[in-house]
Amino acid sequence: MIAKISSGKSTAGLIRYLFDTKKAKSHTDPHLVASFDGFAPDPGRANDPDAARKLLVADLDLHVKQAKRLGQAPEKHVWHCSVRAAGSDRHLTDEEWADVARRVVHATGIAPEGDPDGCRWVAVRHAPDHIHIAATTVQADLRTARHWNDYLTADRELATVENHYGLHQVVRGDRTAAKRPTRAEQEKAHRAGHNTTPRERLRTTVRTAVTAASDTEEFFAILGGTGVLVDIQRFPSGDVRGYKVALSDDTNAAGEPVWFSGSTLAPDLSFPKINERLTPTSSYAACRRSAWQQVTDGADQLPAVLDEADDAAGQAHITVLAETLDALPLIAPASYRTQLAQAAAAFERASRSRTRARHQQAQATRRAVKAIVREPAPKDGAFFAILLDALLLAVVAAQHWHRTRRHDQQAEAARQAARYLRAAYQAAAVQPLSVIHQRGVRLTVTVQQRQAALVRQALPDLSEKILTEPGWPALAATLADAQSAGHDPAVLLTKTTRRRELGTADSISEVLVWRLRRSAHLTTTPHDPPAFDHRRTPPAAAQSAPRAVDGSARRR
Repeated sequence: MIAKISSGKSTAGLIRYLFDTKKAKSHTDPHLVASFDGFAPDPGRANDPDAARKLLVADLDLHVKQAKRLGQAPEKHVWHCSVRAAGSDRHLTDEEWADVARRVVHATGIAPEGDPDGCRWVAVRHAPDHIHIAATTVQADLRTARHWNDYLTADRELATVENHYGLHQVVRGDRTAAKRPTRAEQEKAHRAGHNTTPRERLRTTVRTAVTAASDTEEFFAILGGTGVLVDIQRFPSGDVRGYKVALSDDTNAAGEPVWFSGSTLAPDLSFPKINERLTPTSSYAACRRSAWQQVTDGADQLPAVLDEADDAAGQAHITVLAETLDALPLIAPASYRTQLAQAAAAFERASRSRTRARHQQAQATRRAVKAIVREPAPKDGAFFAILLDALLLAVVAAQHWHRTRRHDQQAEAARQAARYLRAAYQAAAVQPLSVIHQRGVRLTVTVQQRQAALVRQALPDLSEKILTEPGWPALAATLADAQSAGHDPAVLLTKTTRRRELGTADSISEVLVWRLRRSAHLTTTPHDPPAFDHRRTPPAAAQSAPRAVDGSARRR
């Protein structure tokens, strides 16, 4: 169920609209299903509808008129709430809609149950799938009702109503979503020939700049390098207070740029939030593993981290996961860059919640993410597939984390991101998996039998399925590679399967190939051709990269 709440000045005008059947053809059989005292006149059931409508307005306005004589009535004294069920829901009875109305006026503070001074209200049903609640906000004691945050409280109550009546569960937000473009912005973008609005294009560009920058000074430099107009506001002391951005081709009627502050692009793009994430950190020189390996390890460990860490640390790691997805379109092969940009755009909504992130908990991975846009990408053909496989698991884990905390919109965003990421992974895995598969086919019968025995020993319940899959030769080659590298394949198999159930995988052998190669840090083969050759990206090139992502992230 969805509520829509508005206010107005005319009780008579609202009641006239609710009972109209001439101009509003969709209004069929308008009638009351509930009222403040259960005895309000019902124009829909009266012999003289006009007379009943005037009596109903007078009843609702009684306390308003009294308050006006004392100069205490609010200018907008009409409270209007429409409640609509999903199209797939059954049609509720009048008695059930009456219950919904009473629960809503109680939850919002319009007429708390048992309060003799509650506001006067009625619930009108003029269509099968929704009702309208009309109320006047002056109480019997002539005070104005306290109904702040009424939309949020009504929405929460409707969630319990859905559970109570077995209705469709609406995906609900928590007021941390980025502001949607207005209709005027959408129409203006359409006239200019753009698929996305300036607000959306700027949001993607700023998010990517935050991901690439190592401090706030570099953040502003990267933004400027993309061609975005940047206006930095400062305190008298010279410290940065905030910033605004605009596109050079987006102007108002006077020909001036249309500016957006960071906080109007998204709650986590305000300058204080960006500054918190860009706190100077140590360099990469002290790290034994490459930044690419650190990013892969961070994604690989995220499911376990989310299971064990507190919410503040978990939110921090999810934020860094979003930064990883934002970075990949800058450096990924062109063949699946679009899917990665779509995954990053979808996961944007999943990157924040009401939980305040404790960013220092994830700074090591954040440093590595910033480094991969400057380091040469690994030439090993399997590495990108391994990374995307780890990121896919991490996104699914983030979806579960949000869902268990009733972050409905974030969980849905993570689900959509996983769909795009899976498409990118499938594209990236084709070539390296083929190489590994051919090496598995060339293994001697004795070696293949030895690897099959290992699988039967480690995975007795799944072994027969695995051994008949098309991906078995690649898994056999991977087990042989692990053994040659000094690992115990049986131990690796046991460790890998313990971390994630495999019964629902489309190809268990393919899943195990990437898990094992990641755990054992295996390459495909020293002679395999690279999947792509990404040259070292200097800072200047990194500064211009967000423009490309902005364009690709929104083409669907």
